[in-house]
Amino acid sequence: MKQVNRQENYSATEHRRIEIDFMYIDLEVCDRCLGTDANLEAALSDVSHILEASGAEVSLQKTLVESEAQAQTLGFFTSPTIRINDRDIALELRESQCASCESCSCNGAVDCRVWVFHGQEYTAAPRAMIVDAILREVYGNAALLQPTPIQNSELPENLRRFFAGKAKKAEIESSACCSPAEQTTCCEPSEKAECCGTASNNQTCGCK
Repeated sequence: MKQVNRQENYSATEHRRIEIDFMYIDLEVCDRCLGTDANLEAALSDVSHILEASGAEVSLQKTLVESEAQAQTLGFFTSPTIRINDRDIALELRESQCASCESCSCNGAVDCRVWVFHGQEYTAAPRAMIVDAILREVYGNAALLQPTPIQNSELPENLRRFFAGKAKKAEIESSACCSPAEQTTCCEPSEKAECCGTASNNQTCGCK
């Protein structure tokens, strides 16, 4: 899994600066992170002409949060998260079990964010919700309409389990001489003990 960290400028004229931070735990299998990423890109496309006409300069940074320590440093308490000028665009913090993230961690179920917009729940940040949040910043009334930022002093147990499981999974995979996919196909199940022996046995692949 590779971290994506890039910035895009949508206007060269700096009248109002709009800094967007998109933080997530996965962009390979998590449906909620992938859906929110796609909607964020679509929302920026929707408002590109308005941003240009208003002279607003927008920077977009995407960050893969890979550890508990990084999450604490970023103040990252749920995935995915979108902040505009350091304010979370969500009106409240809700989560539910995310089935697509179970393969990311050795610790089983993972809870990801549920977005609430106009009284409806969504598993990915709605495109219209992101557009609204951007335009509030452009026209200077974000402070009036935006709720008090979510304040957490400790990383939620949900994310602690996720990062611990992810680290354990990475350790297991790095100790093998071939990938998990290769280990499952290298030989028949009845031959696993002989095929996937220890690395000290030069006649085996050492996957075990």
